[in-house]
Amino acid sequence: MGYERPAGITILAILSFIGGVLSLIGGFGMLAAGAYLGSMAAAQGIPGGFFGPLFGVFGAVFILLGILYFVLGWGLWTGKGWAWVLGVVLSIIGIILGILNIANGGIVSIVIDAIILYYLYRPHVKEFFGRV
Repeated sequence: MGYERPAGITILAILSFIGGVLSLIGGFGMLAAGAYLGSMAAAQGIPGGFFGPLFGVFGAVFILLGILYFVLGWGLWTGKGWAWVLGVVLSIIGIILGILNIANGGIVSIVIDAIILYYLYRPHVKEFFGRV
């Protein structure tokens, strides 16, 4: 390695950290909402309460995504080779999800992920991650 971190990688790392914070906030909020909905369902005598556990599951997923964003941000910031691979994989997944969601504005997601994917394959970026 030993190369200076490209400005675009710095930006992607910072955006990953911000995404991690937002995902954690959303995840803990969903867990709290799930607990509240579950207790309200129990107080009203509604058996089972569907939305409480559902919010709990989504909350846990968002918390895991938040942790993943932090790990990705750190890997990008420090130039770890696995972070480049993870960035490529997540960009490809984002493009696929954007295609599946094309009717709801997925084109924006496709364009952003395609730009990130293109950038990650630039020679100076690959060199920074030791992917020559």
